[in-house]
Amino acid sequence: MKNQLKYLQNGSFFAIFAVESIIMLKLAEFKKQLKQGSVYRRSELTAFSNGVDRHVQELVNEGTLKKLAPGLYYYPHVSVFGEVPPDEESLVRSFLKDDEFLITSPNDYNSLGIGTSQLYNKKIVYNHKRHGEFKLGGKMFFFHAKHRFPKKITTEFLLVDLVNNIDMLAEDPDTILKNVSIKVRSMDSKKLLKAVNEFGSVKTKRFFKKNLLKQKVNHEC
Repeated sequence: MKNQLKYLQNGSFFAIFAVESIIMLKLAEFKKQLKQGSVYRRSELTAFSNGVDRHVQELVNEGTLKKLAPGLYYYPHVSVFGEVPPDEESLVRSFLKDDEFLITSPNDYNSLGIGTSQLYNKKIVYNHKRHGEFKLGGKMFFFHAKHRFPKKITTEFLLVDLVNNIDMLAEDPDTILKNVSIKVRSMDSKKLLKAVNEFGSVKTKRFFKKNLLKQKVNHEC
């Protein structure tokens, strides 16, 4: 009887050990599918696991994955200086599940040389899907749903975007607009007018067309 009980106990032990080994093996296989430095949505991770919620939670608990937002995770790349934060492009791309977006900041206006100098802790994401403030990976992003925006930032777009958002800047708007009027004299009027027509608000279009017309008249004189 004692031998039978001992056999049953050993059998139970080996059965539990076997189950735990299978669980650990599946978790290891799941982890192998992940790439350091990548951002994942939960829906993407389901392709690698039949028990994705359990596996994700285990990897979060052990520190392999970082939860950035509900349903959004990051597998940190580790350098000699420690964990590297997620790339903004990858972060926003995974959040939107889309490549159609443009990340900007009011700080970009400072490169135009028209008198803006304030620094803002603000990232703006022009896109076709989302509108509102979202915290991703500890950073706040301001998503603006727009019909049109360029694939990359240009000087012409920045100037138009600045006038679109002139009321949100810390500097005196009249002074900045005066400097913009001077700036347009040194720019390609065709490229600028194209950007104005594509990305400018009604008020912005009126401002630029007035100043571009002045530039043309002065040039002809």
